[in-house]
Parts: sequence; C-alpha cells; structure tokens
Amino acid sequence: MENFHVPLFLPLLLLLLLPLLVSCTEKQVYIVYFGEHSGEKTLQEIEEIHHSYLFSVKETEGDATSSLLYSYKHSINGFAALLSPDEASKLSEKEEVLSIFRSQPRKYSMHTTRSWEFAGLKESIKLKNSEKEDLLLKSRYGDSVIVGMLDNGVWPESKSFNDRGMGPIPKSWNGICQSGDEFNSSHCNKKIVGARFYIKGYEAFYGPLNRTLDYRSPRDKDGHGTHTSSTVGGRRVKHVSALGGFASGTASGGAPLARLAIYKVCWAVPGHGKEDGNTCFEEDMLAAIDDAIGDGVDVLSISIGTKDPTPFNKDGIAIGAFHAIKKNIVVTCSAGNSGPAPSTLSNPAPWIITVGASSVDREFLSPVKLGNGMIIKGQTVTPYKLKNKQYPLVYAGQVANPDVPESLLGQCLPGCLSSKKAKGKIVMCLRGNGTRVGKGMEVKRAGGIGYVLGNSEANGNELAADAHVLPATAVSYLNALQILKYINSTKAPTAYIIPAKTVLDIKPSPFMAAFSSRGPSTISPDILKPDITAPGLNILAAWSEASSPTKLEEDKRVAKYNILSGTSMSCPHIGGASALLKAIHPGWSSAAIRSALMTSAGLINNQGNPITDASGTQADPFQFGSGHFRPSKAADPGLVYDASYTDYLLYLCSNGAQNLDSSFKCPEHSPSPVNLNYPSLAIPKLNGTVTAVRTVTNVGGSKSVYFVNVKPPPGISIKISPAILYFNHIGQKRRFTITVKTESEITGSVEKGKYAFGWYTWSDGIHNVRSPMAVLVA
Repeated sequence: MENFHVPLFLPLLLLLLLPLLVSCTEKQVYIVYFGEHSGEKTLQEIEEIHHSYLFSVKETEGDATSSLLYSYKHSINGFAALLSPDEASKLSEKEEVLSIFRSQPRKYSMHTTRSWEFAGLKESIKLKNSEKEDLLLKSRYGDSVIVGMLDNGVWPESKSFNDRGMGPIPKSWNGICQSGDEFNSSHCNKKIVGARFYIKGYEAFYGPLNRTLDYRSPRDKDGHGTHTSSTVGGRRVKHVSALGGFASGTASGGAPLARLAIYKVCWAVPGHGKEDGNTCFEEDMLAAIDDAIGDGVDVLSISIGTKDPTPFNKDGIAIGAFHAIKKNIVVTCSAGNSGPAPSTLSNPAPWIITVGASSVDREFLSPVKLGNGMIIKGQTVTPYKLKNKQYPLVYAGQVANPDVPESLLGQCLPGCLSSKKAKGKIVMCLRGNGTRVGKGMEVKRAGGIGYVLGNSEANGNELAADAHVLPATAVSYLNALQILKYINSTKAPTAYIIPAKTVLDIKPSPFMAAFSSRGPSTISPDILKPDITAPGLNILAAWSEASSPTKLEEDKRVAKYNILSGTSMSCPHIGGASALLKAIHPGWSSAAIRSALMTSAGLINNQGNPITDASGTQADPFQFGSGHFRPSKAADPGLVYDASYTDYLLYLCSNGAQNLDSSFKCPEHSPSPVNLNYPSLAIPKLNGTVTAVRTVTNVGGSKSVYFVNVKPPPGISIKISPAILYFNHIGQKRRFTITVKTESEITGSVEKGKYAFGWYTWSDGIHNVRSPMAVLVA
C-alpha cells in the first residue's frame, strides 16, 4: 500500500480558505424584488408564490418556510429570506426577478416648537388676519390626513399625542395597533391611529432582542421616534420646556390634528450606547412601507438614510417610496448628517422630497467668561450651573492620560482624561471623534467641574445645544481658537461658564447647519438635491421617558420634552407641511405638493441677506435645494411642476436603473434625464448646448399671465422659450424649454469641474414660482 504524504502547506492553505468556505454556505438575509403586484392575486396566493421560489432553491419545504422573513404583499412584490450566496445567485437567474440584494447591517441609521413659529405657522390671533389666509385654519390643522412615521417607535403617554376633541378616525384607515412589550391596543387613539413593529431582519442578524435595550413593541425606548412624530403632528401643549426650563412655551407639531401611524423599524445596537444611534434593516423597512401603503397613509416621514451612495434598485427606502408615490403618498426623507463635505446626501431619488437642515431664530446663550475679562459666546441647555467665580481652565490635551495618542489628545474620549489632573477644573474639549454628550460625561468621570466644547473648523458657527451632565457650553471654531490662545498664553488660566438663557429673534436666521449633507448626488447627478431645507438645529419636541436627554447610560434624568439636532428633525417639518397641503388640496399629486413647497421656499434670512452656511459664507442649492420652507406660501403656489409614476419610470430608463417595474418596457429612445418635470434643473456635464423641457400646471388664478425672470449661473447662457405663459383656466398646462450653453465670449471665465448656480422665476405679480439651477461645465 502506497503512503500518501500531506504537503506541509496544505493545513495552512485550508486554514486560509476556511473563512471563504464558511461565507459560501452561511445564510444571510437577501431581498428578492419582483416589482409591482398585478392586483389579481389574494394575499395568500402571493405568499404561496414567494414560498415556491424559495422551495426551488431549498432542499426541503420546511427549509423554504423557515427561511422566509417577509412576504411583501400589498404593493411591493417581493420577499426577504435567509439564503446562501449560491441560493441567491440561482434566484437572480430567474427572469421574473428584477433584482436581488443582500441586507447590509448598519447600512441605514437614523439622522439624528419655535421652529413652526419661525416658519410662519403660529396660530393667528390677530383679527385683521382673515381665516381664509391662515394655513392652519384652511387645512383644519391637518385633520383627516394620516402620516406614517418610520422610526423607532413612540411614547404614547406624551401629552403631544392626546386625542381630546379629535373627530373619528378617517374611514380610509385600514391599519392595526400591534401589541408587545408595555404596549397594547389601548395606547392607540384618535391621534395615534395605528402602531406596528418590524424586527425580523434585525433579529436574523443580531439574534433575539435584548429586552433591556429596547421594547419589543411600538414603544420608543430611545426618544428619536417620539421627537419626530410630535414634530410632524403633535397636539398643542402649553407650558412645556426642555430640562432646565429652556425653550419654554407651547409645543405643537406642524399638523396638530393630523393622525399618526407608527412603524417601528429601528432598534438599539447591541454593544453600543443609545447615543450612537439605532440601526434600521431595509427588509424591515420594506415590510413597514408595504403595510403603510395598504393601511392607507397619505404621507410618509422617514428620518433614516444610508451613509454611502446606494443605487435606486438596491436602496430599500427608494424602492418602497417608489411604490408609495404610485398610490399618491408623499414621501419625505432626511438628507443625512454627513456635511459639510459635498456629495454626502442620502435619499436622492426624484420621487422623494429630500430635506436638508437649517437653524431657527432661537439660541440658548451661555457665554464663557475668561480670567482676562474676555466674554466668549456659547450655547447650552444643561440645567447645571457653577457658582459665580473663576475656576481653573485647561485644554483636554494637558490633562490626558499618558497613553492617549497625540491625534486624540483634545477629544475627551472615554478613559482619556486623568482624574488627578482634571479634578476641579473646567476642561476644554474639541469636536471630532465621539459624541458631544459623551465628552461631557468623560469630563465628569475625571472629576472636572465644567466643560467647554470647541467646534471643529467644519462645524464653523453651528452650535448644537445639549443637555450635558455637568455645567457646560459649546463655542464656535473661531472662539475655540481664542480660548486655546488664552490657555496657552496664560500661566494660570481661569474661566466661568455663565448660566444659559433662551434668547429669541436671533439674527441672522436661518443659516445652514454644517452637519446637513450636501449635493450633488452621485447616484442621480441630473437631479438637484436636496430639494429643500427646514429647521433641524436645536429643535424642541416630545421625548421618551424611558430615555435620558443625552441617551447616555449613566444619565438617569427623565425628560418629557427634549432638544435635538439633525436632518431627522427637519424631515418631519416637511412631513407636517405636506400633511397640511394634502388637507387643503386632496387632489394634488405628491409631485405637485413637492413642487409647491420647493418653488415657494425662501432664500433670504431675517436680515434681508442671502442664507449662509454655518461659517457665514453664502450657501448654495447643494445645501438648501430650493431654499428654506415657507408652508404658508406653498398653499397657493400659482403653478406646479407635476410628474407621474410613468414619468419616473422613463427617468429610470435614461438613468440606467430600469428594473423597478417589470410591467413597464423602456422605449427604444428614452427621454433625456434632464427632461424629468422637476422644479429644479441640474446639468452635471455641460458640453455645448443642452435643452430641457418643463411643463407647469396652473393652480392659481383662472386667468393669469406669467413672465419669466432669469438669473443665469455665471458664465452660462440661459434662454427660456416662450418667455410669457398665458393661462385661461385652472388646471391648464403650459410647456416651455430651457436652453443652456456656455457664453462663448466669456467661456474662459467659467471654471470647469465646478458647479455654478442660478435661478429662473415665473411671476404673475402675485405668485413667484422660483426654481434653482446647477450647471457644471465639462
């Protein structure tokens, strides 16, 4: 018998290949997408068909049944299931499958009162204001409109969700109130008309939910979902404030009589603090959107997005929203919090209203008084105060432990500060790594008596006011440099943090928040995104009493209302405004509502100057889209740019993402993507001449004449034809062309590879219908 010798390298080779072999057999969640339902089959038949597809790649029927997480049955046709890569590959070969993609953990996350008054929606009490002119009265405060909230649940006991005096639930509502941990049908009412939760995708990856981290129910243990829900449609509640009495007054959502439908799709991440945010799985979100469509919602508000650009056919939110707009549901989404870098926005689909974040005219001033007498402006909403005297002031790098890397010296990350060196001192930390509130907790752990947070250059003058766990304040980048200069030039620097107070009518306001994600979109550069901006900096709204104002585990405080910042906060402002417009104009399409909001938006701050960014530089449409929302103006826009489901399909044909609806066949020659009837214009590679076509619909006066006024991007020629539009009746449509080319005599002054911005406006003397333009010369 022959002896076989195993080469010495073979065990090593097998060891190297082991992860690859495991990955080939390991089951992961995939979403299998077929497009739209024909409407001919029952829900049971649809699930049986989905099951048969699984059975075709599984060994047994039991395997097929156990692997199915969701069968999307209402509008979205598809399913989510546990599959091996090989099984997914086999399914992708089937002709009926439009796309199949793997669920990615942490791919989606949440984008974390005075704001509505600042937007011009304070309830009128002046007799000279006609009821007909008051948007809240005209819309009956959003009554009969149902807004679906995809988030991390709700705290139903909040006064913002009481249903006192509300009429019966709209007959169009078909949803349910799902029971679970500390939540049952009694927690729904005429305000919260329904509530569901979706966790199968989350548990397929993380295993069973740790009930100490979150409720396995629609109840919110984080605060984010309660905050966004009350921003959209919270009732008017008098005498509320954040901890410490900040922002005191009457809290109200944008549409205080709108009904809310809660879809909990985001959950606590094991091993991470709540301050780091929740995670949201797209198979869970698709199930929620599919149910929301069947339940009968009118508006969807989704303060969730991706960090990385995602093609439409592999983006669960884009796919779900695409089906929603076919049912004429308005979908508003946050742009993201990855600014100020360009091309960072999420949710860029043209059928979604993508919302940036800007400030309101309110600050929580808490200056720092330095030992040399200098007063440095700061902001905070911490309720803690120092005794009125000077305290030793140090830079975090001076009191850091010896093992902290030089690049992290000023960051005040957990365990970085020396208790021996920091005790009894005010510690100056810098933004960058870690959370703002977490830095304060580290200062407190080390025995620091106070905390000053200095902005990075990217954050500029944007000051997020936090409910810190010790006396603290935040200062701008330039002011942080001033404080550091004082520390470094003084033998024994001292400081005192002056207690904060709420100050209104701050100028200039609004300005763009530095964190607000910016365009241009890398997925659809021929659509100018974001669409619009709304208040998202230091917003007061209802809060979960199972969470603390900072969300830190060590923070045991309870708050009924809390101040939060993010495009998560600006998105529900547009959701609430959309609900009001739906109530006034129930026959308008989702595209018409978006158009009304965009073309009526404002470009000027309360000093009469153009809106700036957080550093005081003039902002542009890649930050604010069409401008800062003005819902009262949007109720009567004059003209709207309408678009149908078919228009979006034609756009997808030219965009290359053709596989979202199997029943639609692209024409041999697809229209240019620049011809989607959008209320803005983006040309990402102008080479020669481009002509775009637009159509406006008259929703203003029955007989009206509109003249166009053009402010072209520098170095770019814009010609609009015809330059005058005549309308004889409401609903009449008029078509015009926009011809864009470089001006030959000044072509050399056009900077190639850099966008230039302009505007064109249709006006009849009453309405100003304004659209932004962004042009990049190739």
